[in-house]
Amino acid sequence: MAYIAGLVIVGLFFLALHYFTETTRKQKILVTSVVLAVIMAAIAFNAHSTSQREKMMNVVMKFNQHKTILCGNIEVNDKDYTLSIGTYTFIGIENTPSYGQMISASTCE
Repeated sequence: MAYIAGLVIVGLFFLALHYFTETTRKQKILVTSVVLAVIMAAIAFNAHSTSQREKMMNVVMKFNQHKTILCGNIEVNDKDYTLSIGTYTFIGIENTPSYGQMISASTCE
């Protein structure tokens, strides 16, 4: 739905650019190119952010299913680590070899 609203706004922008300005054809092409480049960059960033979030949520789901997760060269499991939901960080549990370690869930696979 947000994409439709965005397209309507962009359409109105180009309509205003066409009818209510005295810019040359080259200037209109330049403005159109810049606006389209910004829109394409925003769509690409949105897609990248969504894939990163899905990857991190899959890691959290595996941790919650009591599976071992590989974070770099460190194995993270629920016996040695706890999950901080607010920051999605694995924190080493007291009286374990991993005590004091903090590992971001976004760095895990």
